[in-house]
Amino acid sequence: MTDCFLPSHEWARAEGALVTLGLSAFAAGEVGDVIHVGLPKVGATVTRGIPCAEIESVKSVNDYYSPLDGTVVEVNPALGDHPELVNQDPGGTGWFAKVKPAKPNWAEGLLTAAQYQASLKK
Repeated sequence: MTDCFLPSHEWARAEGALVTLGLSAFAAGEVGDVIHVGLPKVGATVTRGIPCAEIESVKSVNDYYSPLDGTVVEVNPALGDHPELVNQDPGGTGWFAKVKPAKPNWAEGLLTAAQYQASLKK
């Protein structure tokens, strides 16, 4: 499965039984240089559309909204020492967390990559 998006610029990618979460490249460019990422705790329950992390940049502090319901099973340890990975590689090494989805149809209602890209042009 390819990436799915919330309109608020968070992405989700199925990887086996887990879903990896991150911030879109567009949003990573908009927030400015990321200096800290407050990630959810392993074992935490996340809910679609509800903030579960915080992104602090030199310009602002922004909430990160979960794209799905589930349980956090892993967070990206590299972001503790290298939050700039969110800017440098938002779709790769700058991922936030891996979540076990609460429902098998977790991607239902999310934007496809093409729909998300089209929304940026509006």
